Amino acid sequence: MGCGMSRLAKATIALVIIVMLFMPAAMAAASFDATRSQHLPLPRGTVRGPESVAFDGQGQGPYSGVSDGRVLKWNGDKLGWTTYTHGPGYDSKMCTATKFRPETATESQCGRPLGLRFDHKTGDLYIADAYKGLMRVGPGGGEATVLVNNVDGIPLSFTNGVDVDQTTGQVYFTDSSMNYNRAQHEMVTRTGDSTGRLMRHDPRTSDVTVLQTDMTYPNGVAVSTDRTHLVVASTGPCKLLRHWIKGPNTGRSEPFADLPGYPDNVRPSNKGGYWVALHREKNELPFGRDSHLLAVRVGSNGKILEEMRGPKSVRPTEIMERNNGKIYMGSVELPYVSVVKRK
Repeated sequence: MGCGMSRLAKATIALVIIVMLFMPAAMAAASFDATRSQHLPLPRGTVRGPESVAFDGQGQGPYSGVSDGRVLKWNGDKLGWTTYTHGPGYDSKMCTATKFRPETATESQCGRPLGLRFDHKTGDLYIADAYKGLMRVGPGGGEATVLVNNVDGIPLSFTNGVDVDQTTGQVYFTDSSMNYNRAQHEMVTRTGDSTGRLMRHDPRTSDVTVLQTDMTYPNGVAVSTDRTHLVVASTGPCKLLRHWIKGPNTGRSEPFADLPGYPDNVRPSNKGGYWVALHREKNELPFGRDSHLLAVRVGSNGKILEEMRGPKSVRPTEIMERNNGKIYMGSVELPYVSVVKRK
């Protein structure tokens, strides 16, 4: 009997070890399937790539920047998308891509809106345009004004993410590289380029402050709920950083989260933490099951709380969660904005 108990004890210990090794990884994050989604199709055959998704202070939208340099507004199924704003120098004929003139050949002049964020107090929309810099347009839209196109005499080569402190109106934005523009974005990752910057624009004084330099592919940025720090996506290293803007650690940056894929935009979740869009997984295989990680929700402690999965043909660049349980998904490649309803 003693021998039998010993074997049983060994088997029990082995089972506990297996559970400890494998169960936490499987149970650490809840997961839901975003395969079934509603589409808000862009005007057919002319534009694609609704990279960022934003809603104004009245809840209207979504608004999204597209491949010909415009920011469009969704007006419901009947009216669809209409032009809300564009940068200086926009010409609809010249900026429309064709078979012989791809968008990469026109976007340096027409602009390419990436991050979008409204100041809900003023109604102003701030636009991180990859080529033109940080822009702003007032309520009602029209031609946007370029606020910042260089900092300390150094041009913004790849303006990317933006967020607004809804209390102070301060605008935080990223420049992903001093050496490469958006059309060369793969080189930023391939070379390990670390010339990116995180900056703050004060709309009252027009002053721009560089908060951090020598960053590796800074992308999306989000102001924390308590407004003490920023969460910044670092695309190449597949990480999130935390940069303190208040308190004893002001000016300090530190690792916040390791991610299972290449992050793009970061947006607060109404369930807590942040939704981080993953353009693709770290070790994604082209074959096998047609499912991959689209995004993760990261808690205030940097731990992954939730995963969103969907088809490999979808590579999101932003996840925007609304209070009605709908999740809006932007993509730099697809001709529509996806809407996923939580069950």
